[in-house]
Amino acid sequence: MPIYEFHCDKCERDSEILVRSSEWSGTKCPHCGSAKLTKKFSTFASANAGAPSAPPAASCAAKGGCGCGRGGPHRH
Repeated sequence: MPIYEFHCDKCERDSEILVRSSEWSGTKCPHCGSAKLTKKFSTFASANAGAPSAPPAASCAAKGGCGCGRGGPHRH
């Protein structure tokens, strides 16, 4: 079952709720119990989405060191 984001029209709070995609209309707000929920538009998230690539340790050394103390090949 997917997790959906909802906004409650009664208490004005947002919640993430695990529901069946076809049966979300009867879902109640976990904060106030109201059934006046609106499903929010959610985007796909990824751990690496949009993250800039980190420089290797050799780049740190060329710039005078990175100061992390790890030494050897590594990424930040």
